[in-house]
Amino acid sequence: MGKHGKKYVEAVKKVEKTKLYSKEEAIDLAKETSISKFDGSIEVAVRLNLDTKKADQQLRGAVVLPHGTGKTKRVLVVAKGENAKKAEEAGADYVGDTDILQKIEKENWFEFDVMIATPDMMPLLGKLGRVLGPKGLMPNPKTGTVTMDVAKAVSEVKAGRVEYRTDSFGNVHAIIGKVSFTRDQLVENLDAFMATIIKAKPSSVKGDYIKNISVSSTMGPGIKIVTNSFDK
Repeated sequence: MGKHGKKYVEAVKKVEKTKLYSKEEAIDLAKETSISKFDGSIEVAVRLNLDTKKADQQLRGAVVLPHGTGKTKRVLVVAKGENAKKAEEAGADYVGDTDILQKIEKENWFEFDVMIATPDMMPLLGKLGRVLGPKGLMPNPKTGTVTMDVAKAVSEVKAGRVEYRTDSFGNVHAIIGKVSFTRDQLVENLDAFMATIIKAKPSSVKGDYIKNISVSSTMGPGIKIVTNSFDK
C-alpha cells in the first residue's frame, strides 16, 4: 500500500475509528474531511447480511434522491417512433435505434452515462452485452432502464436517480451528493437511499440485515454510522 498524503493523515485524525456516529455527525465529518481540491462526492457504503450466491439475495435497483447527486448524467434512449419522440421531449441527450447501436459497436462510442431502452429493442441490444455489461451500461428492468415509459425514466435520471447492486460480498455503494450540499440535503438523500435498501430486504434473510454503514468524501476516510439510525 502506498503512503497516504498529509491531508489524508490529518483528516483521519478527526475520525474516531471505533465510534459509531449519528447520521448528522457522520455527514458533517465527511464534509469536513474532504481533501480533494474539487467539489468531491459524498458516498455511502452499506454492508448487508446477504448470501449473494442465492438469487433472491442479489439486490439491484434504483432510487431517486430528493436533492439529486449534483452530477448531470448524459442519457441515451434506444427506442423507435413515438417512444423516441417522447424521449427527446423529456430531455434525453441522445435518441436512436439500430443506427446508434451500430455506432456503439463500430465506433466504440460511449458518450453517455445511462442507457434506457424499450423492451422491443432488447433483442438487438443482446449482442452488445459483452461491451455494455462490464461498463454497467446494459439496461435492466430492475433499475427501471428497460421500460415503455421512457419519458419518466429520462426525467428520473436527470432528477438524480442512482442505481445500486450488491457486490459478491453483499455490499452496496452509492453517491448521495456533493461536499457542497448542505448537511440537510445529504441527510435527506441518505435517508431516501437507506429506506430503499431496507425495503428491498429479502424475506429469506435471517438475523440483522444491516451490518455496517459508512459515509465518506472522495478520497476521504470512512465514517461509521449507528446502524439503527434509519429504523422507522
